[in-house]
Amino acid sequence: MMEKMIFGRYIPGDSFVHMLDPRSKLIFVFAFIIVVFLANNAATYALLLAFTLFVVFISRIRLYFLINGLKPVIILMIFTFLLHIIFTREGDIILDLGFLKIYEEGLKQGIFISVRFLVLVFMTSVLTLTTSPISITDGIEVLLNPLKKLKLPVHELALMMSISLRFIPTLMDETDKIMKAQMARGSDLSAGPLKDRLKAVVPLLVPLFVSAFKRAEDLATAMEVRGYRGGEGRTRYRKLKWDMQDTLSLVILAGVTALLFYFRK
Repeated sequence: MMEKMIFGRYIPGDSFVHMLDPRSKLIFVFAFIIVVFLANNAATYALLLAFTLFVVFISRIRLYFLINGLKPVIILMIFTFLLHIIFTREGDIILDLGFLKIYEEGLKQGIFISVRFLVLVFMTSVLTLTTSPISITDGIEVLLNPLKKLKLPVHELALMMSISLRFIPTLMDETDKIMKAQMARGSDLSAGPLKDRLKAVVPLLVPLFVSAFKRAEDLATAMEVRGYRGGEGRTRYRKLKWDMQDTLSLVILAGVTALLFYFRK
């Protein structure tokens, strides 16, 4: 399970994307989420997909690894596509099977929404795979610094996000261990009717929640013993440095945005 885990996982590397400042990557991803909604035809969606695959390529993350780790998301994307195919009844009929009629607009919207979903998931996954949780925390804290004037606990918010990302692989690993322990005792979580499989999940969730709360309590105790009192007066061991390549990445995104505006209908 851990080998296929994507969410919250960091893969060390020396690619162009790995070397970017976490602030530039965060700005890039947040801006990309907005830019995606500029696409409204086949040309613009093709451009978005090509650009996303280019980012995956320069990050040196294998596409097969990315797809294999995002199987649940891809299944959801396929389900969304089928919903558009079945329930959108606009435009000309391109296929009539009697019990099912596929309309041109339904097929188009299904493809467009699926591509939009795919590029968003790919791009956000590249962010977490190429940036350590600690770097993401530092980047978020620096970007949200102006909100300190509004008395918002910026450091605490960034720390909570970092801990959440860090504990996703840990909880998945714990889930894997509990499942294997229960299977060794004769429990089968994958066979039988749906009702029986749902009942079999309950003995899995109880020890998982107990373990999660115990880990949270141990972490809180460790932080308190080490004198953690929030962000006031704290210094940083890691210094963030904005280089020319960070500016270049945002310029490239601006160029893609300009092309999207040009190809929009």
